[in-house]
Amino acid sequence: MKRLIKTALRLKESPKDPTTSFQLWPSRPFTTTTTRLSQESPPTPIQLRAYQEECIQAVLTSITQGHKRLGISLATGAGKTVIFTHLIDRVTPPNPQATRTLILAHRRELVEQAARHCQSAYPNKTVEVELGNLQATGFADITVASMQSILSKDRLLKFDPSNYKLVLVDEAHHIVAPGYLKILEHMNLRQKQPDSPTLVGVSATFSRSDGLKLGAAIDEIVYHKDYIDMIADKWLSEVVFTTVESRADLSGVRAKGAGGTGEFETASLSRAVNSPELNDIVVRAWFAKAAPPKRQSTLVFCVDLSHVAALTERFRHHGIDARYVFGDTPAKERAETLEKFKKKEFPVLLNCGVFTEGTDIPNIDCVVLARPTRSRNLLIQMIGRGMRLHEGKENCHVIDMVASLDVGIITTPTLFGLDPDELVAEKTGGELLALAREEREKKETAEGREKRMSKAAKKACPTGESYKVAFTEYDSVFDLISDAAGEKHIRAISQNAWVQVNPNKYVLSTDRDVMRLEKEVAEPPRGKDGEEEGERKTMWKGYVMRALSNGKSPWAAPREILRTMDFRDAVHGCDRFVAEFYAPFYISQRMPWRKAPASEGQLRFLNKLRSKLVPLEPGDITRGKAADMITKIKHGARGRFAELEAERKRREKINMYAEMEMQRREMEKVSVGPVAS
Repeated sequence: MKRLIKTALRLKESPKDPTTSFQLWPSRPFTTTTTRLSQESPPTPIQLRAYQEECIQAVLTSITQGHKRLGISLATGAGKTVIFTHLIDRVTPPNPQATRTLILAHRRELVEQAARHCQSAYPNKTVEVELGNLQATGFADITVASMQSILSKDRLLKFDPSNYKLVLVDEAHHIVAPGYLKILEHMNLRQKQPDSPTLVGVSATFSRSDGLKLGAAIDEIVYHKDYIDMIADKWLSEVVFTTVESRADLSGVRAKGAGGTGEFETASLSRAVNSPELNDIVVRAWFAKAAPPKRQSTLVFCVDLSHVAALTERFRHHGIDARYVFGDTPAKERAETLEKFKKKEFPVLLNCGVFTEGTDIPNIDCVVLARPTRSRNLLIQMIGRGMRLHEGKENCHVIDMVASLDVGIITTPTLFGLDPDELVAEKTGGELLALAREEREKKETAEGREKRMSKAAKKACPTGESYKVAFTEYDSVFDLISDAAGEKHIRAISQNAWVQVNPNKYVLSTDRDVMRLEKEVAEPPRGKDGEEEGERKTMWKGYVMRALSNGKSPWAAPREILRTMDFRDAVHGCDRFVAEFYAPFYISQRMPWRKAPASEGQLRFLNKLRSKLVPLEPGDITRGKAADMITKIKHGARGRFAELEAERKRREKINMYAEMEMQRREMEKVSVGPVAS
């Protein structure tokens, strides 16, 4: 039977040009015409996987409970587009008028991919695209729009929010960007409203490295399935990890964001890693681990075009047919290169910033991370390119060219909770998780042993056993505040002058107020035998303390501004807060004044702590170092020193009892042989 479809704008795949996914059929704007299609068999319905149906049900349940702004967290390769396409018919219109769906994406490839899925799934619905020169009418059943295009001029105005039941956002970790928020404002979704459409955002990486809160657009994550779960359930390919020390010096690489807390600046990073020596290390690592016949299809992530060109040349120098694509590669050339790569006509494809999102190349069985990153999201996206299942593919080998921890890079070990300096050789995700659990258990065992030692000391019951424990000793409070080792990690991920008062507390001073970042550990419940049941949960909380001038107290009560389980997120969130309210002159660790000699006032303050030590003279210490030391003193270092001093005395007492017990045993020792008269 022939079908009649009412349409003002009809999209079709162009058979003439494989690089042009859609073309516009001529029609008068905002008019309705009737297009008669030739008889054809209906498309075969897609059989949803069990978790995909489970995800859809979670969304529908949340909608019935009155929620409007929902998030779905799914690993790369989980079929996010399939899920939100099938949501369209499953979501009930709130009223007879609101029947339309708007799908938003930020890249052309994502827009075209979503439109193809919708056309296949709903042949009897009108599907329009708002992309570049292609303009939708605003009347279609489903509109797939590029975020940049829909915001151009007044194109957004033709979409009446009262006619829409559903707004779907692909790669929704971008949703708090200003452009997306403007669209949500127009669609009555900036706040939850009874008459607004339902918003569903889908992403593999629901976190922001810039400290922006996703809560500005998403109220709750209704479903989560990460790549570890999907690998275990055989929905994604197993991944094998190898880290290679690249020897790249990133100490001088600038970073983006408030106070330089974000991702590396591209040009600065390229200068640091794009050298003949480092590129040769990448190629040699690939030859050792992934050259055919070990691997057939390797995708390499580079920093920028110059890095792509140089690294491609090094592969070709060694006789490897390596090719590349980048953002400005013509669409036709890119499509042809990808098609040949999918057919395994050449073994190595290099790119920069092209294949991190919305790319389906399932034959990839090796991913080389030749660009360091400070973004967990980017790392997951790059690894995710190799996780799709493919016939004959046993696993994907990820080769991570890691650099120094000092600049706060994120590496494959950190994804699994391992030490960032850990080097791994051909470990699966499950094996890395097991290593991380082993490290945690060792740490918990050590903590438990310390607690038992403490109890034994209180009871004054020496056992004669000796314990070898490494400690950092401070002979005076001045030695304590002089030690900057605690700032090494936080200053690698923040450009601000944070100081560590104790292992669980960091402080950042402004010209008047103070930021405080503190770790709180929730004790798990205890069983009948008194043993802990479950894991301890760690939460980092950020506070601002306002300075007072009433003379009674120097600070107002702390006001909490954020809480998160991730230390990096906590630091970035606090940095973003101070960037909005305080001048960089007082908070940045890179200000020139910090390198000047300490002032007379600073020296007077610090020399009071030195007691019998030789007083500090001008030039002995910088103004920045002195400011850090004074901040530590004002915010708890004296108390910390008292704790350490008490701990030192407690250990001396334990050692004394152990020594006495050893002497007693020596005196009571019985020897075989003649007894002395």
